[in-house]
Amino acid sequence: MGRVALGQGCAPPAACTVARGAMVGGRRPGHGTGLSEMHMDTTFYAARLRRLAPEGFAPRVEPVLLLVTAAAVAAGCVAWFTGSEGLAELFWGLGTMSAVVPAVMWVLAALWHGHAGVDLIAVLALGGTLVVGEYLAGALIGLMLASGRTLEAAAQRRAARDLRALLEHAPHSARRRTESGVGTVPLDDVVPDDLLVVGPGEVVPVDGTVESSAAVLDESVLTGEPLHVERTRGEAVRSGVVNAGGAFDLRAGATARDSTYAGIVRLARQAGAESAPVVRLADRYAAWFLPLSLAVAALSWLVSGSAVRAVAVLVVATPCPLLLAAPVAIVSGLSRASRLGVVVRDGGALENLGRARTLLLDKTGTLTRGRPRVLDVSAAPGRAPAEVLRLAASVDRYSPHVLARAIVEAARGRGLELSDPADVTEETGRGATGTVDGHRICLGRAGASGTRPYWAAAVDNRALIEGAAVAWLTVDDEPAGAVLLRDPLRHDAPRTVRSLRAAGIERVVMLTGDRSAPAREVGALLGLDDVRSGLGPADKVTAVRAERDRAVTVMVGDGVNDAPALAAADVGVAMGARGSTASSEAADIVLTADRVDRLADAVFVAVRARRIAVQSALGGMLLSLAAMATAAAGLLPPVAGAVLQEGIDVAVILNALRALRTDRTARPPLTSETEALIHRFAAEHDDLQDVLTAVRDAADRLCESPGPRALTAVEETHRLLTERLLPHEHAEEHRLYPALAPALGGPEATATMSRAHAEIDRLSRRVATHLDLARAAGGLATEQLDDLRACLYGLNTVLRLHFAQEEESYFSLTP
Repeated sequence: MGRVALGQGCAPPAACTVARGAMVGGRRPGHGTGLSEMHMDTTFYAARLRRLAPEGFAPRVEPVLLLVTAAAVAAGCVAWFTGSEGLAELFWGLGTMSAVVPAVMWVLAALWHGHAGVDLIAVLALGGTLVVGEYLAGALIGLMLASGRTLEAAAQRRAARDLRALLEHAPHSARRRTESGVGTVPLDDVVPDDLLVVGPGEVVPVDGTVESSAAVLDESVLTGEPLHVERTRGEAVRSGVVNAGGAFDLRAGATARDSTYAGIVRLARQAGAESAPVVRLADRYAAWFLPLSLAVAALSWLVSGSAVRAVAVLVVATPCPLLLAAPVAIVSGLSRASRLGVVVRDGGALENLGRARTLLLDKTGTLTRGRPRVLDVSAAPGRAPAEVLRLAASVDRYSPHVLARAIVEAARGRGLELSDPADVTEETGRGATGTVDGHRICLGRAGASGTRPYWAAAVDNRALIEGAAVAWLTVDDEPAGAVLLRDPLRHDAPRTVRSLRAAGIERVVMLTGDRSAPAREVGALLGLDDVRSGLGPADKVTAVRAERDRAVTVMVGDGVNDAPALAAADVGVAMGARGSTASSEAADIVLTADRVDRLADAVFVAVRARRIAVQSALGGMLLSLAAMATAAAGLLPPVAGAVLQEGIDVAVILNALRALRTDRTARPPLTSETEALIHRFAAEHDDLQDVLTAVRDAADRLCESPGPRALTAVEETHRLLTERLLPHEHAEEHRLYPALAPALGGPEATATMSRAHAEIDRLSRRVATHLDLARAAGGLATEQLDDLRACLYGLNTVLRLHFAQEEESYFSLTP
């Protein structure tokens, strides 16, 4: 069809091959061949998580050691209180000896992997207590070592639970419907166009479309949203979601390997904190902390001549789980992000996201919806905009064109009854032609020949200003109207940009292949620092590299042409819900929900996780250094030092676990009743678009010819206002706004919107007064025209601004 593509960039095929990461054996790490690899991913991922935990023999060593050392300390204390000091020393000595063997093995395992950890200090401290006879201190060190490692292992298991759940959720088979019936087949056998049956409670095995009348789905595993969604016939469904209703038929659109959930599994299996810079920083701290501890212990021995002081220094310098708190905080951040619908490839990406100061954004599909919507409908004199839209949607009813789908959706959203077209033909570059209700209808690009009507110039001007595409409608070769379409801004985009700045992002730049005018309009609406338009994939890479030279940079995109830029950034973020496979594979982070505000949520989580990791590592070490100085001065005996260090280690691990807790996000919490109200009024906004069109059309009619037809248009507009629009505004004022007030901080948060309601009501009453005067005088008087036109144009402006503000500030709070 002769329609204009809206902000869609094209990329050379080579762009698909650009991806972040090394190639292994000619294949990218994480690529599988279907479900069989998903099963292998689970084992592989679990092994990676275990590597984050302390190294040792077996997972049960820590709890056994904890039980033995706790029993030895307790038995020794009982014996000591009953006067059996010799028996108490024996129990404490046995507790110390029981800790020496696993501690030595942990040190040897660390040395085998090429690094010496602070567990070496624990071994020296244990040996020192045995040499100087401080058996109680030795038993307490063993207890500290065991409790710290047990607590840290439990923290790792809890932090990794949500990430592991992604892998365990993967389906293993599918039920395929054929002529002979329904049978279960391995998931790898499913191919596109297969008809599958998804039973109640089952996981959707592959990406596809609903073939039944409707399907009720739980998409929380992908989006983090708890509310069920309904998909009707023909709507797309992603693999990994759960059927929350009755059984439905699914037409497979991809293989298991190429489906959404397989891609998420490939990302999740790479999630781990071992590559996070803040974790490597902890390892560097250990590199100098170990010799420093030994030097302080040796110096205190030389100066005082007391080996007990040296042992006391080593006791308090034994932060067994201390430097493991950084991985706990990072993995906790990964877990928290996954619950928000954000899959992070590894801990390094999360940590870099927490340090980012520059954000680069693609426009189409990232800041905008990526799908055109009807902006407005213009009608020729004597025709109604609703009829123009109905005829356009009827002739486009069965067209696969992206603009045709937008026109049909708009007509159905306004409750228009479409007719079945006949003899429909589509000509590339021209449009569609067919017969509707006995009339020859043409929709598409305006013809080069023939005289254009005067009202068409206004449509052209508005399309140029708005950056919109125009589909012209002719009825029996006579121009009848035009439909303006535009890729609209995401409702959550303005709030997301504000939230990102609050989270520490200092510079926000748009990189787009679109034209300058629409790109700069979006940039102005969002308050961006810079807008660069007309860029190809190579230009975007150049821009990303330039920004990287100034600060840690994040690139967000969704298309194939964004893949090279995502790979070039410090952190690449892909809009994975509807984005391309190439962009998801090149990204470090994938937003599984089709909401850009999840990026702000991810930044909040990353900043908090990194802050807690640094607090845990540095704070614990500073406390240990202070305790070492105190012990070196002879003010802290070994037993008291062991108790103190145990408290420090436990406190640091517990502090690291705070990264799991829900903290500030880009959206305030809402009750289910409030979310239901938001969905209701958002749907009413879509239904009221024809009222807004009628207001503007009535004002235009007054400008063209202020006669009986114009008066009739104004009367019809007033009827729509009083019967549909004003009741909607009244319900918002008295039901929606009070429900939102607690989450937004009080009634003052909605005060400006309430003022807009009052202005809408005032202008509507002013229009009613003009109609009363016209009826009394038998028509519109000349002296009324200027004020009535001003009222209608003003009302149209206020309504459109008010709708946009509500959609951005309130309706975007829910999916």
